Amino acid sequence: MYGYLWSVLPGPRPVKALLAIIIVVAIVLLLMEVVFPWVSEHMPYSDVTV
Repeated sequence: MYGYLWSVLPGPRPVKALLAIIIVVAIVLLLMEVVFPWVSEHMPYSDVTV
């Protein structure tokens, strides 16, 4: 799978590496800002009283 993604990215090796880093950062940002907060609202452990 990683070989396929590497072959699909355009440009020489340094450009591919930069694009791969940008894609990983974008995915992590999307997860942290959108997906994880949405999931945490639906988890049962958010209604804890001590």
